[in-house]
Amino acid sequence: MSDIVVVYHSGYGHTQRMAQAVADGAGARMLSIDSDGQLPAGGWELLAAADAIVFGSPTYMGGPSWQFKRFADASSKPWFVQAWKDKLFAGFTNSASVNGNKQTTLDYLFQLAMQHGGLWVGSGMLPSNARAAQRNDLNWIGAFSGAMAQSASDASAAEMLPGDLETARVFGERVAQQALRLMREAGAA
Repeated sequence: MSDIVVVYHSGYGHTQRMAQAVADGAGARMLSIDSDGQLPAGGWELLAAADAIVFGSPTYMGGPSWQFKRFADASSKPWFVQAWKDKLFAGFTNSASVNGNKQTTLDYLFQLAMQHGGLWVGSGMLPSNARAAQRNDLNWIGAFSGAMAQSASDASAAEMLPGDLETARVFGERVAQQALRLMREAGAA
């Protein structure tokens, strides 16, 4: 079994629900970035020990939340000593609009992982884009570089769509499968 950590910021609870779904699928631990952009005590040590790190942030104004960016900037300390090099990374995001420039947030998370010398895991899911597709189908938004969800601006976190949460859970499963695969290959070398 791999040690996977989902590190995320959630402003209104939607991204936290998505983080929980990813963690459920991956068998991962959750690590919340607080409203000041800080990790709890022991958070950096959890990330250092992880085989895979999954980043999560809401998309605000075309990018990740400032709280997530503060965490990202603070990760320059492990970057300096290449502490996260060759770990698996993945990412997810949520916004109120169907597009909402979520791809920009996933690109930011990808670039952060690349700065750390990591290996990126995409969604591995085909989009639900046929005429018969329904809004609660798996990967209805059609994300390839990570998982995306859409929550109406006036909807509570409890009202998140089941299809988006299932997409996040399946995405978490993929991250866990790839982490296990990488561990097996490293053990065989």
